[in-house]
Amino acid sequence: MPTPLSFLPDSFAEYEDLKSILDQGRASFEIRAVCETEVRGRRFSIYTASIGSSDPLAPAIGFFGGIHGLERIGSQLVLDYMRSLLARLEWDELLVRELQSIRLIFLPIANPGGMWAATRANPRGVDLMRNAPQDADARVPLLAGGQRVGAWLPWYRGRAGEPMEVEAAALLHVVETQLAARPLSIALDCHSGYGWSDSIWFPYARTRQQMPHLPEMYMLKSMFEHAHPHHGYTFEPQSHQYLLHGDLWDYAYDRTPVPNIFLPMTLELGSWLWIKKNPRQLFSRQGMFNPVMEHRTARVLRRHANLFDFLARAAFSSQRWLPQGNHREQLLQRALDHWYRPDRE
Repeated sequence: MPTPLSFLPDSFAEYEDLKSILDQGRASFEIRAVCETEVRGRRFSIYTASIGSSDPLAPAIGFFGGIHGLERIGSQLVLDYMRSLLARLEWDELLVRELQSIRLIFLPIANPGGMWAATRANPRGVDLMRNAPQDADARVPLLAGGQRVGAWLPWYRGRAGEPMEVEAAALLHVVETQLAARPLSIALDCHSGYGWSDSIWFPYARTRQQMPHLPEMYMLKSMFEHAHPHHGYTFEPQSHQYLLHGDLWDYAYDRTPVPNIFLPMTLELGSWLWIKKNPRQLFSRQGMFNPVMEHRTARVLRRHANLFDFLARAAFSSQRWLPQGNHREQLLQRALDHWYRPDRE
């Protein structure tokens, strides 16, 4: 029997945390409610908070979380970085100078209805990361690659030909207007729930073909590894793991106007590590996708701060590393050798 509406909470911790951060940062952030969603009589706004250069040609980085409502740790990562940023603005002169040349855009809770209801999908039962209209060009995993049978099964894409869900459309609008319209932009989308290690995935998910900006992605990977040689991430195209229909980041990337460079990445936290340390988490829906012990949550929040800061610095210094001419051709060959050599098959 469903819980009576009178006994359901009006909000949830991450949403209240976001509102508190937005209130604290009202003088620093440009805040927008990009759309609203409703679930069982509760209404939640999807907020963006932006800070930094107002120059529309300045490099930008977007930090996203909460596309899957069960994966709260992704939202917590983005919220923690926002909180840290506000604290550093009071004393960090290097950060202030950095923000004069780049723009940071935060969308920490992309699926508030799903997060409130503790579901992966949005309130209409649609998996937002399967909701874009494009199909994969090869076989996808049964169900997990995206299905149109119905919302009663997981990984539901929505009906063919229907408009995208309001949450997915709002996210894409933010990407298209505030990121991909610039000469250079980067996105980091924070998820959890896959594998024994943390991964950074990049397009494509719909095909095993190479993305056109493979040299730029390889350069980012190389710079990060040189700066943080013990980082522990697996950095690879998502297609190395599986293909799927309707990936939002594939769709946004393919719609980026030429010659702009848009580099979307997904941070996939390996939640099986937390389950290995605390197998009782298997008996909790939240525990399958999030660390439940406070000290492990704190460790996760600390561990990924270097990646967030690195992306901001890479955008700030882009003129020093973006590959051109022969150097770009050399990087392309290295990237192909690294990610697409025949012996990987």
